[in-house]
Amino acid sequence: MTTPDALDQGRSAFRARTWTEAFRQLSAAEQLTPLGGDDLELLATSAFLTGHDDISLDSWTRAYHDWCHGGNAPRAARCAFWMILQLLSSGEWARANGWLATARRLLDDGQHDCGERGLLSVIVLRVQLKDGNDAAAHEAATGAIALAHRFDDSDLKAFGCLSQGLVHVRRGEAGAAAALFDEAMVAVTTADVSPITIGVVYCAVIEACYEVLDLRRAREWTSVLAQWCGTQPDLVPFRGHCLVHRAETMRLGGAWLSAMTEAAQACRRATGSDGSLRSGETMRGYPAGAAFYELAEICRVRGKFAEAEDAYRQASLHGRSPEPGLALLRAAEGRTDTAVAAIRRVLDQPQKRWARANVLAAAVDILARAGDLAVARTASEELTNMARAISAPFLTAHAAQARGTVFLAEREPRAALTELRIAWMAWQELEMPYEGARVRMMIGLACRALGDEDGATMEFDAARQVFLRLDAVPDLMRVDELFAPSPAATTPRLTTRELQIIRLLASGRTNRSIARQLTISQRTVDRHVSNILTKLNLSSRSAATAYAYQHNLI
Repeated sequence: MTTPDALDQGRSAFRARTWTEAFRQLSAAEQLTPLGGDDLELLATSAFLTGHDDISLDSWTRAYHDWCHGGNAPRAARCAFWMILQLLSSGEWARANGWLATARRLLDDGQHDCGERGLLSVIVLRVQLKDGNDAAAHEAATGAIALAHRFDDSDLKAFGCLSQGLVHVRRGEAGAAAALFDEAMVAVTTADVSPITIGVVYCAVIEACYEVLDLRRAREWTSVLAQWCGTQPDLVPFRGHCLVHRAETMRLGGAWLSAMTEAAQACRRATGSDGSLRSGETMRGYPAGAAFYELAEICRVRGKFAEAEDAYRQASLHGRSPEPGLALLRAAEGRTDTAVAAIRRVLDQPQKRWARANVLAAAVDILARAGDLAVARTASEELTNMARAISAPFLTAHAAQARGTVFLAEREPRAALTELRIAWMAWQELEMPYEGARVRMMIGLACRALGDEDGATMEFDAARQVFLRLDAVPDLMRVDELFAPSPAATTPRLTTRELQIIRLLASGRTNRSIARQLTISQRTVDRHVSNILTKLNLSSRSAATAYAYQHNLI
């Protein structure tokens, strides 16, 4: 193949966003004849997007020097910007700072007034935010946006809006931040921007939405990111963040099996065959620890305790704290003293807002059950103060649920009922069925304490139906301990083991296959299947499968 052929095919593949083919053809062209600045930028971008970090950095460096020799300092500075972003994401602060100083001096020496100054100021702003210099960061972001409009620079506009939004997040101004994030997202979805800009902005905005506890916006943009990644199957960076956020969104929305699939895929992409970190992707901040933590959370709520513990351990090995999930696991296992000790330790540690809200909610749950009401109330009050400071339905729900939990433990059911109703409505608004079902179970306890047994039974029934659908085995066992469903209940009472078996049966498994998966004898499975058919008044396995689908048991 001649150089023009490979180069034309590489450029065409780049425009089509088939990154592997673009990288292959541009690399082939480079082997035949050294590329110029324009094509080196294409090679650097496609190398980055396919996980060839060293080649990407080398190509950016050569493009930088090519533009410098050609007298185009602004274009050289833009190459330096992409290089700096890549170095920062891999934790190479010293090299990144060196290139930042070099690029800024290049523009200063030539007294260039250009959009590239704004891009470099975005890097400086990142350092200022890291150092807590919010005022300087705000000034830098404002200047970057002004330069973006002056020079009609789409990449800079997206980064400028993102940066100014992050400043508002730091100040606790969630509404102003959200407006800027939406503007940044519009910029990357409607304008001609680098694919690196798209990926960076998507991931940063979603992370920031979680930071300000804006779950609706995080859910919406996670879906958009997933669609974008889906159109580029050979994309390496950003996909890990996409999988983890999709898993978290699915878990919170009650799609647990899909969430487990996404989380497991993220874990596989983030690690080698031996479970060790894959250096190329990890150097770019690949969220291995977050992926394992999400997998652990799904396993915990489904009652797969051994798998959950192993995933929490993997999360810890990859740099993500296993708390508060591990403490909740210990509580579910009945190891109350261990759970209390762990959650009290974590309460004394600083966390970001999203993590802190989850720690406080877990602390109230664990400590109230353990009878440590003083610390539970303190945690509840901190959650309430957070909710007052930030108008977010997620915090409203958690705070109200925490207050209701404490009131219930203090034997004040009427006060508990008021708070729990507020929590339930908030969880409904957020479309988070598991949390809503747990609150309804507590509402049932409050009703029972007030002598309203019919009300309690209805709440327990409603919670049980959700736990059945989700396969939330620990919670299902707990609600079963609280009551036996009335004869009028829509679903006859199956044991936890029978529920497992009817789900496997409905998926087409034979009794022998079910026995192997559950590590029980085939004779035991035969007996359970017979009991299921008798309880449900069904005539065959096919009828049981239909029943499982009709009653949302799978």
